[in-house]
Amino acid sequence: CFVILYWIIGYLAGSLPFGLWVTRLVKNIDIRDGGSGHVGATNTIRQAGFAPGAAVLLLDISKGFLPVYFSLRAGFPAWSVAIVAALAVAGHCYPLFANFRGGMGLAVAGGAMLAVYPLTFLIVLALLIFLVLIIRHSARAALFTGLLAPILLWLLHFRGTELWVMATAGLVVAFRFTIDWNRKYRELWLDRDTEQT
Repeated sequence: CFVILYWIIGYLAGSLPFGLWVTRLVKNIDIRDGGSGHVGATNTIRQAGFAPGAAVLLLDISKGFLPVYFSLRAGFPAWSVAIVAALAVAGHCYPLFANFRGGMGLAVAGGAMLAVYPLTFLIVLALLIFLVLIIRHSARAALFTGLLAPILLWLLHFRGTELWVMATAGLVVAFRFTIDWNRKYRELWLDRDTEQT
């Protein structure tokens, strides 16, 4: 029961829509109505400026860091810590407190990795930056980071909790990006069909 309580706390922590709250406070707007529509640091920067966006980034990182850190301190096994991390990311992507319209989960996943092993956070960050430079498309780079980071960590002989956390959190991030792409492509096709008719 104690373990399940931490899982619930992980999801609820992830569900705190700091991007939504900060942009409302600073600009009195709903972040979901502009830019990418995502409740995250990048869209906050676009709509409210760098300082609010930086604050949201740190707050979003904390949503992944704190639940995972305390679950580690509680002595939970690796698989249970990984579920806490995955649910924190899922909470950010589908937040209970924002009608399940959230962000993409990258910062939260990064916070979870930071709590487990800071070196792995830096490795995954380096992979993301490398893929952004190669692919030149941040969303696709994030998707491939979520999929490739667990493989990279395994190849680098990280076989502990950090691998479990990256695998579960990475899958949630990849799923979220895939769903978002499918929605955008459907909208593009519908718009094209409407223009042709």
